[in-house]
Amino acid sequence: QVQLVESGGGLVQAGGSLRLSCTASGSIASINSMAWHRQAPGKPRELVARIDSGGSTNYADSVKGRFTISGDTGKNTVDLQMNSLKSEDTAVYYCNIVGRRILRPFDSWGPGTQVTVSS
Repeated sequence: QVQLVESGGGLVQAGGSLRLSCTASGSIASINSMAWHRQAPGKPRELVARIDSGGSTNYADSVKGRFTISGDTGKNTVDLQMNSLKSEDTAVYYCNIVGRRILRPFDSWGPGTQVTVSS
C-alpha cells in the first residue's frame, strides 16, 4: 500500500505564498504522474497542477503563472509552490500519485491539507 502525507497548508493573507509538500511511502517501482487537486466547500474537486514522469506539467487556468509544481520521482515527493494567493484559492488541497508497485499499479491520495487565504 502506498501512503501519501501532505504538509505545508495553513492560513495566509491574500498576496502571500505557501509551499505544499507531499511524500509517498511504500514499495514503489515507478511513478507515472504526480498531481495536486483541491476542493473548496460546495464545489467539486478540481485538478490544480500535474507533472508526469518526463517532467511535463499542466495547470488549471486559474493558477497559471502563480503556482509551480515540482516533483522528484527518486524521492517520491511532489511540491506545490503557491504565490500571489487569492481568497478563491481557499480549499483543501490533495496530493495524488499514480504509478506502479512491483506487481500492480497504484493510484493514491493524501488525506488533504487545508489552505485558507484571507482577504
